[in-house]
Amino acid sequence: MRAKTTRIRRNDPEGLRASVLDAAAALFQSQGYHATGMREIMQATGVTSGALHHHFPTKDALALAVIRDRVAPAVRETWIDPVRTARSPAREILRVFAQTIRGVEARGSVNGCPLNNLAMELSFSKPEFREALQAVFAEWQAALVDRIGETRGGARLDRAKRAEAAAFVVATYSGAMNLAKTTQSASPLRMAANALSHWLRERGFAEAA
Repeated sequence: MRAKTTRIRRNDPEGLRASVLDAAAALFQSQGYHATGMREIMQATGVTSGALHHHFPTKDALALAVIRDRVAPAVRETWIDPVRTARSPAREILRVFAQTIRGVEARGSVNGCPLNNLAMELSFSKPEFREALQAVFAEWQAALVDRIGETRGGARLDRAKRAEAAAFVVATYSGAMNLAKTTQSASPLRMAANALSHWLRERGFAEAA
């Protein structure tokens, strides 16, 4: 289905750039980067070819901007900032799973995680894509490493072991999201959350140091 065209004021370059990023992020999420053409983004936003290429000279430049200006902030809002500020990191991790499950069930469909989707599609394309995606994952894992270190179980671990634990949490969520997308069901997320809950408690990551 073609995205609805939204006309952009010509004297609002920041608004134009934001609209293009929003449209591109939505199209990359719904149909993939390679299946989305620049003309389709122009049709979705109502911008001219000249205006689009002024802000994003190439499709690669647009994809990198989507990763840095849309995907990374979404991961910070969903995962990183809540985990950093929560009283209990384990409880917050499980809350993110529960929130995702509710969203899937409310929509009745699973588009997948934007970070996962682009990572699966672009990681082997070009080094700059891989580096930008890796930076988002690294920030996410670093927040988990810090908070795991503040738990009773995490305080007994060195940083390398805390990094392993953080990678396991990220991999559990990412893998469950991929399974949920494949099955179009929240069931993999629910099963992963249940298993992760036991894992967090067994290792003392649910208790403050």
